Amino acid sequence: MHHIFSRSFLISNTLILLFTITLNLSIKAQQTAQTSIYPKVTGYFSLLHPIGSLDKNGFHDNFSNVYTLAFPFGINILKSDKFGVSFEIAPNIRTEHNISKVSSVLFHPGAMFRFKHGFTFIGRVAFETNGRYGFTPVFNQVIKKGKNVNLYAALPFPVRFGNDQAASLSTGLQLGVSF
Repeated sequence: MHHIFSRSFLISNTLILLFTITLNLSIKAQQTAQTSIYPKVTGYFSLLHPIGSLDKNGFHDNFSNVYTLAFPFGINILKSDKFGVSFEIAPNIRTEHNISKVSSVLFHPGAMFRFKHGFTFIGRVAFETNGRYGFTPVFNQVIKKGKNVNLYAALPFPVRFGNDQAASLSTGLQLGVSF
């Protein structure tokens, strides 16, 4: 009788152990599925086509005597679904009188406020190697969401000061990929 009791005791304890492990794994799987892993690091590359700039001397477009194109790239550190920080560097190439050159490099860190449907507002500070500085509010929208890459469009509104030039407000169209 002792032998039968120990076998049924062993079987019942084994079943209880299996049930406990299964329940524990199920709870862990549900918790993992419900929460994203943060912080998360993403990167991006884009082209910024400036449209024009407004200062005390009037409106200056990017299509007349001078043409500028910027190549912003950077990393985002996402703290949550709603907030992150972004570190951007943007070399600017300026073409004037058939001569092109890197006219400045922009250092552009900022705070990202993320909303539903792929919309993000980014408030950036700006430090340019040409002596200008300021801030840039950016309105960013994911156009096409992919498995590993997203296509986005952004409207930046740079406000700049310094380097013995009038304060200015500009805008442009930025298209890029984030990964």
